[in-house]
Amino acid sequence: MLRIPRGEPVLFASDTHLAPEAPETAERFLAALEREGPSAPHLFLLGDLFELWVGDDGADPLAARLVATLSRLAERGIAVRLMRGNRDFLLDVPRPGATDVPFSARCGATLLDDPCPLELHGVPALFAHGDALCTDDLVYQQWRATCREPAWQATFLARPLDERFAIGRGARETSEAGKREKPGALMDVNAAAVDAAMDAAGATLLVHGHTHRPATHRWRAGGVERTRVVLTDWDAPAGRGALLRWEDGRAVA
Repeated sequence: MLRIPRGEPVLFASDTHLAPEAPETAERFLAALEREGPSAPHLFLLGDLFELWVGDDGADPLAARLVATLSRLAERGIAVRLMRGNRDFLLDVPRPGATDVPFSARCGATLLDDPCPLELHGVPALFAHGDALCTDDLVYQQWRATCREPAWQATFLARPLDERFAIGRGARETSEAGKREKPGALMDVNAAAVDAAMDAAGATLLVHGHTHRPATHRWRAGGVERTRVVLTDWDAPAGRGALLRWEDGRAVA
């Protein structure tokens, strides 16, 4: 299990949703990485780095800029760790018969499992993207299970790149339309699912993104205090998006 000692600060981000259509948000995120990335020995990017990812062979100039930025941090000794989200669940998934260099390797980064148990500053913790905890949304959970099956991924990645982009854009539009019709509570985490995941990991701290509802939640379970930290999404025009710094066992401004 990964153990990060108290004397080593950590930076977090998730839900940057990088896309050519959102250049201001991309600039905000890349600038934050350049400015703050060297100040901590650990950087965790917990999913939905990209708004749309149809395979590692589909990386665009914006993805190349992110690769360059993360590679520079890795060369300086920063441990960069990535996690897949619901938008970029195909990160690092190999195409049938292809020899693409995985995206994480291009970044000098390590790809994490979701969820990922670890010890953070002496506290048993669990890092996740967060979508698997939204168990009340049964339609989404069915789709999540399907699109992570190796056979489905192999079939999809065998399609031509332009076809994959067309399918991905269509799925994104359908998803956004569906969100507008769903009750807000349906797209938040389920409290029982959170406790079950933390029970399984023996964790008292959970850090995740996905819900776009940044907050810190504290409660007691079995007589033990638990903390759930929800990372912010990034949207420059709306003034949202910042790296979360964890230092000496707590979040700091």
